[in-house]
Amino acid sequence: MTYSVWLGGAVALALIMPAAAQDAPRKILRGEVASLDGSTLSLKTRDGQTVAVALTPDWRVRVVVPIGVEAIHTGSFIGTAQVPQADGVGRSLEVHVFPPGVKSGEGERDWDSQPGARMTNGTVTGEVTADAKGRELTLTFPGGSRKIVIPPDVPVVQFNAARHADIKPGVQVFIAAQADGKGWKTNNVAIGQNGSAPPM
Repeated sequence: MTYSVWLGGAVALALIMPAAAQDAPRKILRGEVASLDGSTLSLKTRDGQTVAVALTPDWRVRVVVPIGVEAIHTGSFIGTAQVPQADGVGRSLEVHVFPPGVKSGEGERDWDSQPGARMTNGTVTGEVTADAKGRELTLTFPGGSRKIVIPPDVPVVQFNAARHADIKPGVQVFIAAQADGKGWKTNNVAIGQNGSAPPM
């Protein structure tokens, strides 16, 4: 299965979650795997809590892989957690590049990685410029646009397919879970490459 087909059929993370899914109560979970027992993943969050997440029968694993910032060009569809500055320009905290033909989660919404952060998904329009501050570009989405600056030290990544076997104790994960009436559930788990934490 190719990366683009796999990603297009597995849009469950909050940053690419379809609108219908975003209407349901959801929770962003970051931390390390405590255990995986059948279809239940036990996660130790960054604040020391242990949370059980039910895995749906079709659950998948994705590994966050660094790519070069030059992969971002006019016409690219990207998402970025960013903090709007006083002039309205968003300063990126991370960037994830979608494969050609995949557009999901277009728009801008609050994000919890840092106070004041927003998650912006959109198409790069106009010229991408580079200077000492990093890459500058404009993201356009239904109903608006946002000028973005990507500093040189900001992680730029894409998602690749990984294996269930990669989910084991100590692995750092990112999960966008949905309420199911009993607790939390998900059909996607994102992991970092070589033990690193996903940057979202």
